[in-house]
Amino acid sequence: MTIDVLCLRPEADFTRVGVTPPNNINIAYRKPDDTDLPALMKEARALLIPAVGPKLPAALFEGTTVKLVQITGAGVDRLDETTLKKLGIAVANVPGGSNSALAEYTTACASILLRRFAWADAEIKKGNYVPFRNRMMADNLAGIDGATVGVVGMGVIGMAVAQAFHRIGCRIVYFDPALKDNTQAEAINARALPLDELLKTADVVTLHVPLLPVTTNLIGAKQLALMKPEAVLINGARGGVVDEAALAQALQDGRIAGAAVDVYTIEPAPADNPLLKLEGEAASRLLLTPHVAGVTRQSAAFLFKAAWENVQHVLGGGAVAHRVY
Repeated sequence: MTIDVLCLRPEADFTRVGVTPPNNINIAYRKPDDTDLPALMKEARALLIPAVGPKLPAALFEGTTVKLVQITGAGVDRLDETTLKKLGIAVANVPGGSNSALAEYTTACASILLRRFAWADAEIKKGNYVPFRNRMMADNLAGIDGATVGVVGMGVIGMAVAQAFHRIGCRIVYFDPALKDNTQAEAINARALPLDELLKTADVVTLHVPLLPVTTNLIGAKQLALMKPEAVLINGARGGVVDEAALAQALQDGRIAGAAVDVYTIEPAPADNPLLKLEGEAASRLLLTPHVAGVTRQSAAFLFKAAWENVQHVLGGGAVAHRVY
């Protein structure tokens, strides 16, 4: 039996969030390292993949019958754009499906870091209730209401994050030289700034840019040195946007108040990642999560449903929705 779609995630991922893959097309479920992938690519018409995972080799697409790569998320950095364009293979994503989850993650992390909730939890468990409470009170910690939030990247996700902070009562500044329409930004009184000025101004700096040559190590030692000592950094975008060694040093030196990191240059983060080597107070100011900022049951259901609908539509002769290239 020939297959219509090669899917590189298990069927259970879909069914457990209440999404049933189409039953009128033939689907083969495989892992990225299964040995029969090249053979299946020569008969499948579409490939469906998660946004997160190892980069797929360009050779996998050579001489195949695949006409569509559908991503169950927004990021396309697993693919070799040059090769797919050359082969005429369309690539589609699902933009905006993780907006609410990312906004929830970012606002929660900002509050946890600024008010030291995770740090307090650890200190209480070590028996330091009174001294740490006294320290928190003496440091006169601020919450996020009225804070200045710097959003780096005002795309679909960055805008949703900015709007969430605006609803809480924050002032929004942003950096995005590629932004073509600032109508939504103006609606929340967001102010565009050069990156250096944003870093000097913001109490919370949150990153929402793709990993491109121009954004690799966008936040390094020089940029971290511009941030206010009481400010916090949140990276829920892509590993590689932040220089991890520079961030570890900034935390070690107490140069910034804290950081939340959901994405890593190498995933899973290896033991020699400088962020994992922090100890003491530097480690206490760091909140780590395993690339799940945009992952909730609700967001997964939206992403999966939209992805399968597009695959089904294209296989039926329709136009590709949300084509990236």
